[in-house]
Amino acid sequence: MRMLAALAALLLALPAAAQEWPSRPIRLVVGFPAGGPTDIPARIVAERLRAQLPQPIVVENRTGAGGRIALDHVLSQPRDGHTLLLCTYIDALNTLGSRPYRLEDLAPISQITRAYYAIAVPNTLPAQDLRDFVALAHSRPDGIAFGHVGAGSMPNLVARIFEAKAGIAMQEVPYRGTPPVLQDLIAGRLQFFVGPLVNTMPIAQSGQLRVIGMTSPERLSVAPDIPTLTEQGMDLVAAGWLGLCGAAGIPAPVVARLNALVVEAVASPDYRSAVEGTGAGAVSSTPDGLARLMEETVAQYRDVIRTHNIPLD
Repeated sequence: MRMLAALAALLLALPAAAQEWPSRPIRLVVGFPAGGPTDIPARIVAERLRAQLPQPIVVENRTGAGGRIALDHVLSQPRDGHTLLLCTYIDALNTLGSRPYRLEDLAPISQITRAYYAIAVPNTLPAQDLRDFVALAHSRPDGIAFGHVGAGSMPNLVARIFEAKAGIAMQEVPYRGTPPVLQDLIAGRLQFFVGPLVNTMPIAQSGQLRVIGMTSPERLSVAPDIPTLTEQGMDLVAAGWLGLCGAAGIPAPVVARLNALVVEAVASPDYRSAVEGTGAGAVSSTPDGLARLMEETVAQYRDVIRTHNIPLD
């Protein structure tokens, strides 16, 4: 009885906006194109939330500028829990640039995916594993080119960290998307790529390129025969992630309710199956857990961004 009375008192003390949420349709803003590995998890989570809420939830793609257009839009909206953001590791890293926002401007709700990467090289390169590749790179100090899909992207950052840890020199070649990187890797015009599993592994399994390591802390079930970089003597673990966020100022009870709904959605078999199909893992968290992940992401990549003057704007 005491617990029920305390709960009733808490509910009476909540702001009216929190008690009435959601009072209108909810928008989940995604900064990347529809149908991609970022968009798919967002739509499944939205579908699961839609079934639990009295108001519809609509996914809205606002693409461009590495997700910053979507982020800026969410920060410009009323902070009442009716406009949410599919936040990514890129949003955390962009706080290191000259954009006028900080991590504290976001209200973390829950992580929803974690994705590791494959270290891929062309079949024409006489390197069967990490040791072979590093030895080859030392013998060709100006002959190793790596592709990436944008400044500040995980393929860009991990390649630079790999370069430093291996003590080699590589030349970067930026691309607009992963498919053309893989085409040039297969053709031998590139010698190195940190590839998303969803794109890279099918091509590797078809025999068109070679994966010499994974950025995961342990071997992945989707590629049990491929050793991690750590196994091969390089202390390098890296993962991209997606989460659900709002703008700071959303009432705490709304954040708590959203977190419970998202955690339930991420645990569902259909979500896990769909996410694994994109080469990622289904992972949820508390709001504080996602806040810590954002801080850890900034701390892990701050030095490489500054050392290589990687532009984030």
